[in-house]
Amino acid sequence: MKTSTTYPLRLPASIRAEVEKLAKREGISVNQFIALAVAQKVSALNAATWFAERRSRADMKAFDKLMRRKGGEAPRQEDAK
Repeated sequence: MKTSTTYPLRLPASIRAEVEKLAKREGISVNQFIALAVAQKVSALNAATWFAERRSRADMKAFDKLMRRKGGEAPRQEDAK
């Protein structure tokens, strides 16, 4: 993060206590814990959107053709399990 902004955040007391406990266990500040949690959520939502967009452009006929092609090596035994 290059720039930071402040945001007044209201949390229920039970969640605040849990965040404080977890942040202490991780050796980071409550602020850093919350920033990381928000960053993880943003990343997960962006990834889900990206995969949904890729799925909508998928050419399943081309995929099936590729999967049925001759050649290559047989799967290793440990991969077949």
